[in-house]
This record gives sequence, structure tokens and C-alpha cells, in this order.
Amino acid sequence: MTVVKKLSVQNFRSHDSFAINLSPKITVITGANGSGKTSLIEALYIALQGSSFKGSDHDVLSHDCPWWRIDVEFNNHAKRTITYDPSLLTGRKKITVDDKVMYRLSAKYKYPVVLFEPDDLRLLHGSPSRRRQFIDRFISQLDPIYLNSLHKYERALKQRNNLLKRQYSKPDELFAWDVTISEHGSYIIEKRIAFIEQINNKLNDAYNIIAKSHDIVSIHYSHTYIGDIKQKILNDLHNHRERDMLLGFTGIGPHRHDVIFRFNESPAVEVASRGEVRSIVLALKFLEVDIIEQITDIKPIILLDDVFSELDDERQNQLLISGNQTIISSVKLPDIGKKVVTIIKL
Repeated sequence: MTVVKKLSVQNFRSHDSFAINLSPKITVITGANGSGKTSLIEALYIALQGSSFKGSDHDVLSHDCPWWRIDVEFNNHAKRTITYDPSLLTGRKKITVDDKVMYRLSAKYKYPVVLFEPDDLRLLHGSPSRRRQFIDRFISQLDPIYLNSLHKYERALKQRNNLLKRQYSKPDELFAWDVTISEHGSYIIEKRIAFIEQINNKLNDAYNIIAKSHDIVSIHYSHTYIGDIKQKILNDLHNHRERDMLLGFTGIGPHRHDVIFRFNESPAVEVASRGEVRSIVLALKFLEVDIIEQITDIKPIILLDDVFSELDDERQNQLLISGNQTIISSVKLPDIGKKVVTIIKL
């Protein structure tokens, strides 16, 4: 099993220079709010996935510093370095993996990660964009083509919206972007539906193991498609063109879709208690670990960013039973019982 052995950061958010050795099992990074715990979780995520879950490359840069750097070393002696220098005209972010230099972390070198952050606990009650982000991040780790389609879809959507904001736009100009949006949008929808179905097959059992209940929990995509999805999107874009031109943005497509949770055949946001919602989210995270491992045959590294304070003792313990390398940030040292852990105090 591959694990991260050491993490070093320089000029990274609140850290001028900091290095830690990580346990192959459980590492707890503890300290007061503002001490830089989440920054270390973020640095690990960037090193393993190539981008931040919190902001842009520039956001990470410590105030008035000319560059930032992350170094990680694995237990198999593999190393990688990520640097960012905003003074460069091109190649501002450079990633070096065992002497191989690249400017974007390719799928071949991404290491699977399951991230659990406080906002995840508000997944069901949050905005549709948060739920789309959850499923998109999940699928992107397993399907590089999906991430590419997502980026191309977003670029085409931006171009179409720019045209819609103009006082006069030719139908041919819009149609060119309609074709691109329908092509990549259909792939996004197909994959979302397939992965949600895969999650749905296991979610109910996973939830009831955690909650020790006999409730019925399910997850569904907000839109149902029969037949040619690409043609359906193309037709919808054409039919909504005048309305979109009045509004100045594209009102249909996967960027407007949602992920729906049901609890005992009713909308979960209306009937599930706070504890039940948290058990649903916890079940999703367990399934994320299982599905990634099943598809990639790699044990993902689990990053828990300040979620322990929002879970009761039983749910905390459930998070720590996996055999995966787990790195936790927490204001307070969690109740870890007799588990062997490395504790880092900031």
C-alpha cells in the first residue's frame, strides 16, 4: 500500500516553512483555529490531485511571498514537488514527479483521495452546485475523460453566455456552442447517472450499518433521459434560445441539474434529522472509499479536515476503522481509544 511518508511546505498560506512526518495509519494534526491545520490538508490534496479544493493556485501563496512549494515523499521512495511562481509568464505551476516535469498533473500521476470537510456535512441542505461538485469530484478521480469533458463544457457554456449577453447574436454563432455543449453535456449526464446508480445500489445498506436502523435511503439524479441525450440537449438549447437571450444566460443543461436524496420515500432535506443527515453523508464517504478502491485497486488516502468536532463519538470511531492512511485535522484531539496514531501539534 502506497502512503505519504513526509510533507513539506514553503510560503504556503500561513506556513513560511513547515515539515511533518506522517503515519502510514492515522495522523492527527491539532491546533487552534488559524494555526494552519487545513493548509496542510490542502497541500496534501494538491500534491496528490494537482489542484486545491479551496481556491486558485494564487490564493495559496503566503502574503508578499514570491512563490510557494510543496514536497511529498512516499513510502516507496517516490517523490514529487509542486512549485508556483506568479512572476513567470507561462508554466507558473510546475509539478515534478520523480524527475519528470509537467505543468498539469496528468491522470496517470494522480493518487486517489477521499476528502471529508465540514461543508460536506451540509451536503443535503446546501445548494445544488455543492451536490454537483460532490459527484463531479468523485467521478473525475475515476474517469479522466469526464474531467476533460467538464472543463470543455464549462468553457463552451461561458462562451455561449457571453454571446447571450450581447445585444445581437447570430443563431449560427450560438449553434456552434450548442453543439459543443450538447456533446460534452451528454457525456457528463450519462456518467453522473451511472455513478449515482452505482452509489444507490449500496447506499441503503451502508447507511443502516452506520445508523443501526432499518430506514430506506436513496440517491437520484434530478433529470431522467430516454433515448439520445445529446440530441435532447441540442433540442432544448434551441427551444430555450429566445428565453436565454432575454435572461442573458443558459438556463438548461447539466450545470443546472441536482442530486436528490430521499429518506423513507420522502425528500431527505424535509424529514431526516440532523443525525440522520450526517449518517447519510458518512455512508457516502465510506462508499466513495470502497468504489475508488474497487475500480482502481488502490487504497485511497483519506483526508479529514476538521470534521471531528461536528460528529459524535460513535461516528468519529466509525471514520477510523478503515485500513487506509488517514490524516485528520482537528482543533481538539479526538477520542481515538487505543488506536496507534501520530499526533502533530501546531
